[in-house]
This record gives sequence, C-alpha cells and structure tokens, in this order.
Amino acid sequence: MHRAFASGKSASMAQPRLICLLLALLTLLLYLPVWQHGFIVYDDNLYVTENRMVQQGLSWAGVKWAFTTLHASNWHPVTWLSHMLDWELFGGNAGAHHLVNVLFHVANTLLLFLLLRRMTVSLWASALVAALFAWHPLHVESVAWIAERKDVLCAFFGLLALHGYVLYARHGDRRAYFCSLLCFALGLMAKPMLVTLPFVFLLLDYWPLKRAPGFLRLAVEKWPFFLLTVVSCVITVIGQREEAMVDLERQPLSARVANAVVAYATYLVETVWPSDLAIIYPLDRQIPPGHVALSVVILFVISLFAWRSRSSRPYLLIGWLWFLGTLVPVIGLVQVGRQAAADRYTYLPLIGLFVALVLGAAEAAARLRLNTVMRASITVTILLGCLVATRRQLAYWQDSKALFAHAVSVTEENAVARLNLGVALEQAGQTNEALAQYRESLRINPGRAQAHNNVANLLAASGQKEEAVTHYREALRLNRKAPLAHLNLGTTLLELGKFDEAMQHYEDAKRLAPDDPRPSYLMGKASLQQKRSTDAVAHFRDVLRLAPRDFRTLTWLARVLSSDPDAKVRNGVEAVALAERANELVGGSEAFVLDTLAMAYAEAGRFTDAVRAAQQAIDLAAKAGANDDVAAVQQRLQLYKSGQPYRE
Repeated sequence: MHRAFASGKSASMAQPRLICLLLALLTLLLYLPVWQHGFIVYDDNLYVTENRMVQQGLSWAGVKWAFTTLHASNWHPVTWLSHMLDWELFGGNAGAHHLVNVLFHVANTLLLFLLLRRMTVSLWASALVAALFAWHPLHVESVAWIAERKDVLCAFFGLLALHGYVLYARHGDRRAYFCSLLCFALGLMAKPMLVTLPFVFLLLDYWPLKRAPGFLRLAVEKWPFFLLTVVSCVITVIGQREEAMVDLERQPLSARVANAVVAYATYLVETVWPSDLAIIYPLDRQIPPGHVALSVVILFVISLFAWRSRSSRPYLLIGWLWFLGTLVPVIGLVQVGRQAAADRYTYLPLIGLFVALVLGAAEAAARLRLNTVMRASITVTILLGCLVATRRQLAYWQDSKALFAHAVSVTEENAVARLNLGVALEQAGQTNEALAQYRESLRINPGRAQAHNNVANLLAASGQKEEAVTHYREALRLNRKAPLAHLNLGTTLLELGKFDEAMQHYEDAKRLAPDDPRPSYLMGKASLQQKRSTDAVAHFRDVLRLAPRDFRTLTWLARVLSSDPDAKVRNGVEAVALAERANELVGGSEAFVLDTLAMAYAEAGRFTDAVRAAQQAIDLAAKAGANDDVAAVQQRLQLYKSGQPYRE
C-alpha cells in the first residue's frame, strides 16, 4: 500500500515538472534571438550605455548612489544594482544583458504556473495561463528591452510575494508573511508599479483563497504592505514631480480620463489581436469622442457581466479587477511622459485577464461539450499564433533602426519614434536621413528640446554653425536644464570665437550635471586654446576627480605640466606619473600618449627614456599615415637627443 501511494505521488509530481521543463525550454528558444541584439538608443543609454555609475560595476559608491539617486525620474535601487552586476559580469556585451532579462522572464513564467497550482487552479488551466504569459507578443517589450529590466525584476519579486502570501493565508505561517513583505519591498525597489499588490491580495482572499474573516479585518491584516505602498507612491511622485507637473499642465483631467478609458480598451483589443505593436504610441491630444464612447461601453459591459457572475464564476470578477487595478498606476490619470499607452505596462496586469479568459473558456467548452481533441486543437492554435506573433515582434528589436522604423510605419504623427529613428540613422552614418527625421519630428512637435539639439548637432558638423546656434538656443529655451544642449552650444560658440559665452554654457552644464566630467574636460581644452594654462590644469584635475581612469585627461594634464612655458605650471615628476598611467591604460598603442610621455620624461631630465618614447610615437604615427604628427614628433626628438625639454 505504501509503494502504491508513493508511486501515485510520484506520478502526480511528474506532470508539473514536465510542464515546467517545457515552459522553460520553449520560452528560452523563443527569445534566443535576443543574444544577437544590441542596446537601443531609447533609455538604454540612461540605464547602461551612458551611465557612468552603472559602468563602474558593483562598488560601495555605486550602492550608495543606487539608494539615493532619482536618476531616470525613479527610485529603483534594486534595478540599478541589477544593471551594475550585469556590467561587472559582462561589460558591454548587450547579448548577455538581454539574456538576463530572458532568464527572469522564464523564472516569472514558472513562478506564475506554480502560484496558480498552489491556489488550486487546475493543472492544465495553470499551464495555459503561464504559456500565454510567456509567449504573448505584448510582453516582448518587457523582455527584449534592456532598460525594462525593472519590469521583469519587479514581477519576479511580486510573484514571490504572492507565493509567500498564499502560504501565509493557507497555513497561517508568519515567516511566509514576512518573506512576502520583504519580496514586496524588493519589488517596489525594482519598479513602483507593484504598489497595487496589496489590493491583489484582497482579491485573492475572495477567490480562490475564500478567506472568511471579513473585508475590514483582511485589509487591516495587510497594513505593512499598504504602508510600503504609500511610501513608494510618495517617493515616486517626488522622483517624477517635474515631468508629471509639466504634463498635468498640458493635459487637462478630462483628456487624461478619456485617454485612460481608451487605453484600457486598446489593451483588451491587443490582447486578443496583437497587431501593429510599437515601442511608443503617441499621445493623441484630441481623442475622437466616438472612440471614448465605444471604450466606455466595452468596459461597462464587461464589468457588469463580471459582477453579475461573481457567485457562479468568481474568477471572472477577480481576473477582471486584477487587470483593471494593476494598470491604475500607469493608465495615465497622472500623465507622465508622452505615450498614450505602452505594451510593457501589461506585463503583470494580463495575468488577471488570462486567468479569466482561460477558466471562462474551459467552462464554455464544457457547456458546449467539446471533446478533448477539439479543445486541444483550439489551445494549440492559439499558442502557436502567440509564438509566431512574438517571434515576428521580437525581430523588430534587433536594433534601433528596425525598431523605430517599424514604430513609424504602424503609428501616425509619432514625434518620439521619428526622433529616435533619427538618432539610430545618425549613429549608422546616415546623417542626411537622420536630419530629415529630426525635422519631421519637429514638424509634429516643435516643442521637443532634444530634436532641436540633434538638428543643431548635424548643422554644426556640416559647417552651418549660426543656424546650429539658433536651434541650440531654442532647445535651451524649451528646457533650461539640459546639460547636453549647454555643452553643445558652448562648443559651437567656441568655434565661432565667443570664448566667454562658451565658458558660461560649460559652467551651466557642470552645475546641472555635477557628476559628468565632460564640462570640465571641455573647459580645460578651451582654456588651453586661450593659453590659460593654470585654468586648464584646474579643470583637468576636476575631471580626474570624477573619472580617474580617463586617459585623454591624464594625457592633456601631463602635456601641460611637461611643456608649459611657465615654470610655475610645470611639474616633471607628476607629468611622468600621469603620462605613464595614460600609456598603461591604452596599452602603449596611442602615438599622442607616447609623444606626451616623451615630453614628460624630458621635463624630468630622463632624456634616454624621452628618446625611446618619442621614437615609439613616430613609429605608430607613421604606421597610421599621420605624416604631420611624425614631423612634429621628429622635431621634438632632436631636442631630447641634445638634452633639451620641449616647450609648447
């Protein structure tokens, strides 16, 4: 009898394990192409490719920054630590960063399947909900976008928190309660969208947990969760205050409500028929009243049906309220950003909808007395459709040009997509096409400071500096707190001979971005042009305080300390240390660095070393075909051979 029981238990465990294995393998295979994908120009720069703190890897300074910064208008330290760990392990290997997102998505799929099984939803219904979650094309954005690590990370901790809560609700295990609270806190520190999770707990209390103590008692039981929700909301409002206030001024409440209603209906339609998906959907300032009215009718009818079915089909009401409620933080009632909706916002909310649809379809199939073959055929067809659509959508994410060209093709008057397509084209060297996209973005929305800045960059590069200055000034009129526009305008003004005004814009950039070494570096170079060596030394030292491994700054500072005509400025010993460090960083492969090292050796009286370094610089410059550099270093070499240092 004992053997029979053990055999039966083993068989009952085999099916869930096999399902987990299939879900994991198929999801990995589906998303495997991301290994060949790169970073994109939209937000990946904020989170990884241009984020100096992230690129330092894991460090105490980085941990402190992660927990104190509101960079990217959010407080999500766990997300920052995740990106730092990725950079520590993989550096700039974009494929590895993508793969981490995929692994989190696989983990979330398995956690969802096991959660539904734990809540006594049937095995195959749980598997189907998990498969839809894993393979639905609306979730491509959350998985294939490195900057959306916060989405899959937040869901990971949210699902763990749900597991802990269900354990507590079933067995009264206080340890499970505190584990759930800890995971909830970590989830909020990955992405604040998880603030609605305590309300999801209350929904689950009704069904399928069927807890009886009463609503008020169940709500009070969760007070630590609600407290964390309030704290997270306050921090989020502070982090996004400036951007949110701008949009609140532009978007009246009536327009935001209309957009929210239409967005809900749009998500429903895209769940059933996911076509023309894009990374950015432009915010329509004038939504047709007919669209709003139709959306209201759809939402009202579904809500009424779910409410009336609450006794016989509680999963319909709970799944519907899960969908509606978890979208509240991102539905646009408090409009932050210029998007009308976003595929990534559906990552957690669709779970409720999938539960309602799958269980509702199972009951309908039973009523219609569909046989097993018919049910299996319908299920397989739907899942195959999801796999095909997801693979097609995934292909657009291979690079920025494909992604934003697709967004432009499936949306109308999309200024953000045009702008980012222009950036991608510019990076590919297609400057004329990029300029056309920037100008089109400005036609759609003349109030985009970044578009003016990008137009100005291309005009300045083509020699049209006066027109470039006009666009830079317009960019700063629209956004006075844009350090990059100050930097670019300063550089262009310097090229036009307006030194004092250029330096003021560099100072403004430094004030707005105190952790960015670029303003000090450019001020140092500008000071050298004006033969203000003392100022240049001060600026270069400021750069090295922020970026001690910047070989360019090490080289320029060493050059000034080696060759300045003023003996009070020169310092041969320090110059040698700086130049040797720069040469070590570049592995002896830069002629300019070796030339500077030779200057430093000569200033320190080490003329034999100076001759050797100068000859190496000449050899590298000759190999590169830089004949002017060869001639200049050869002149300096003659000085070193005669025991004389070089003076700039």
